[in-house]
Amino acid sequence: MHLLLIEDDATMQTTLQRTLRRRGMDVTPITDGAAALPAWRRLRPDAVLLDLSLPNMDGLDIIAQARTEGLATPTLILTARGTVGDRVLGLNSGADDYLAKPFDLDELEARIRALVRRSQPAAAENTPPTTTAAGSLRYDKSAEAFYWQDAIFELTPREVAFLKTLIQPMGQAVTKERLFATVFAGEPDVQLEAVEVVAYRLRKKLAPTGMQLMTLRGLGYLLKSGGSSAD
Repeated sequence: MHLLLIEDDATMQTTLQRTLRRRGMDVTPITDGAAALPAWRRLRPDAVLLDLSLPNMDGLDIIAQARTEGLATPTLILTARGTVGDRVLGLNSGADDYLAKPFDLDELEARIRALVRRSQPAAAENTPPTTTAAGSLRYDKSAEAFYWQDAIFELTPREVAFLKTLIQPMGQAVTKERLFATVFAGEPDVQLEAVEVVAYRLRKKLAPTGMQLMTLRGLGYLLKSGGSSAD
């Protein structure tokens, strides 16, 4: 997924670039409002993250002009202007969604993926997604989401990363170290034991699906269909 990030705050831009790239997204940053539209036309990104308070051209003017030109890229406004009036103005200018600062990074990722999924309904209907079956669960690689009983299985990004790692060698144990490297990539302050917290929460969510998350002492974790969990 390719994102165009139009944000002039250096700290915010760096944080978002690092976080989104860790989560598998390619990010092109733009700091100047006047450079936003030329980059948008050239890159044709999958989604645009747009701050409103920008030098040389306001974010509302950018989104309005983009829509006038026929640039239909799903756009998420990120701004400190959090009043209802500001949100209405942004959405009326052509934005698809609005997130007021400060915001949760997990929520940001979820909103981005939802925007991109909604923007490609025809492709979703006519092209079978690349999926991996795991018992009663189905993993859609294109959406990076799990499905159960034909509905999205609600998981946090860390739980998705954990479960995705386990289904690649379905029925084989995956070490705690490998899971840690995948789930907490680029987070140096997190301890190895944090894997156990994710496993505990994921096991509870998996209970109604019939999938079993097993802890194998000295080996790691194993995902299998049926049975009861082992701790």
